[in-house]
Amino acid sequence: MQNQYPLWKYLFIALIVLAGAFYSAPNLFGEDPAIQITSTRTDKVGLPVLGDLEALLQRHSIPYKSIVIADGKLLARFNNTDDQIKAKTHIDEELFKDSEKRAFSVALNLAPSTPAWMTAVSAMPMYLGLDLRGGVHFLMEVDMKAAISQAVERYTGDVRSLLREKKVRYVSVERRPYIPGQRGTVEITLGTSEERSAARSVIAKEYNRLELSEDDSGGKAMLIARLSEAEEREVRSFAIKQNIVTLRNRVNGLGVAEPVIQQQGQDRIVVQLPGVQDTAHAKELLGATATLEYRLVDTEHDVQAAVEGRVPAGSQLYRERKGTPVLLKRGVIVTGDQITDASSGVDQQNGQPAVYVTLDSKGARKMGETTKENIGKPMAVVYIENVPETKMVDGQAVKTTKRIEEVINTATIRDSFSKRFQTTGLDSTTEAHTLALLLRAGALAAPIQIVEERTVGPSLGAENISKGFNSTLYGFCAIAIFMTIYYLAFGFVSVLALSINLMLLIAVLSLMQATLTLPGMAGIALTVGMAIDSNVLIFERIREELRNGNTPQASIHAGYERAWATIFDSNITILIAGIALFLLGSGPIRGFAVVLCIGIITSMFSAVLVSRALINLIYGGRKVSKLAIG
Repeated sequence: MQNQYPLWKYLFIALIVLAGAFYSAPNLFGEDPAIQITSTRTDKVGLPVLGDLEALLQRHSIPYKSIVIADGKLLARFNNTDDQIKAKTHIDEELFKDSEKRAFSVALNLAPSTPAWMTAVSAMPMYLGLDLRGGVHFLMEVDMKAAISQAVERYTGDVRSLLREKKVRYVSVERRPYIPGQRGTVEITLGTSEERSAARSVIAKEYNRLELSEDDSGGKAMLIARLSEAEEREVRSFAIKQNIVTLRNRVNGLGVAEPVIQQQGQDRIVVQLPGVQDTAHAKELLGATATLEYRLVDTEHDVQAAVEGRVPAGSQLYRERKGTPVLLKRGVIVTGDQITDASSGVDQQNGQPAVYVTLDSKGARKMGETTKENIGKPMAVVYIENVPETKMVDGQAVKTTKRIEEVINTATIRDSFSKRFQTTGLDSTTEAHTLALLLRAGALAAPIQIVEERTVGPSLGAENISKGFNSTLYGFCAIAIFMTIYYLAFGFVSVLALSINLMLLIAVLSLMQATLTLPGMAGIALTVGMAIDSNVLIFERIREELRNGNTPQASIHAGYERAWATIFDSNITILIAGIALFLLGSGPIRGFAVVLCIGIITSMFSAVLVSRALINLIYGGRKVSKLAIG
């Protein structure tokens, strides 16, 4: 008989609708104010921290919903933001000792309150963008002048070492101050034209990315080495890319859902952190820099005397991570500025986390000389981190930099080494990876500064959500009223199909863990209007068939079959436009395009398959004399 689906098709549609209802449901549960504690040194937070936090909250009578450890992070949920802020204040003041504070990152955020049994099957709510959830927006500028200057400085040292190694006599090797718009330049002054020719030959062979030219002005035989355009572009590109990688790694400690970290223009980076409430902590984390210093251990003087205040001249007292005092010589062998590369790995001998460090020519020479002369003596690695912080002085906020220094490793020099070696003594592979990133950023990537900071409050985000939701709701209600009045029972079916379409759209966005922004909500509202077009085409075609004298069953069949080609063509053209917006657009435009494209696919499913199944259940398989289609 006409207008009947086989059982499997009804079951398939029902399964899709039920799955859509299940995966869209997490968006109804909302979010809890939360505090997340992550370890910056070990792979996870242990149970002792959980017990200490519970005791602290009970001591100060601060109610909380739950405290759990998941994925190596501790998450404490609270009933409201007041309790959350109180808890954060007491955690900062009491929970960790001074020596432990660097080992833990404490961040305020909003945690989805989706039941655990739903998250176990990947049923999670959509992420909300900065404009809907609130948070902080940073625009950071990369100092390209510093990046080029660092590259020229490295080449200056390398050229100087190369000429010494090849026994080519020279008067001086100096770099010119970098001027924006001009390429970085190294000046090599030589005694004779023969020496210049020899220098040119060895430099061209070793550093083919330098452009060489001769200059006889001032009566001197000079060789000018400039960075090639390709080399300068690579330096700029590396500075941006490495800083983006480093910033993304730091943001992980804030527990931000779907942070936006992307390049803008040639020298700027946009960082958007939705849901972050502690903007000061975010700025401190993003602005932190880290480096290493390699020093010899002072074995000639008593450490205990230094602890008591009698530090010998030429030495300095440090402490290891566990608080053990270590006396080091003031002379620094190598600093982070001389590190050209760093990568994390595992020590092949003992399996401990390690950072493999590569030095420039100047650092390699000094390291080689020092280790050769001090075989059998201990050498220490000092980890230094500069963290921006804000202090209150006479009632005014003053920005300062807190310098944290600690010895992460002390080892005996067994043999001389110079250019490439490894550093161990780290607590975890996570810390080794973080340190390698920070070292590369400090040595090769350029400094960054925040040129714009914009905070979107949670209240404004809630207002945007309310307005976006209401616009979609009002549009949906207006369409529902019109369709029900104009098409009667068929109009009511189209409203049900439209509801299922919205539900499926939200379910797909939730499954994709997409970030919903205001443009995305505009895409949802537009989808509501476009989705009903398909049903209008079908219903008008059914009306036309009835006017031509066809039976109700034949009219239903013809209406859906003959309108399909038109529906397909119109939706495909919009889908092509949506794909073009996604490929060519950026930021909010791409968000709008994603919602639009998904909405087109779900609307074709709901307007054709779902509405046809509902009409079949109402009219199919029986004799009908009249259709309630207006």
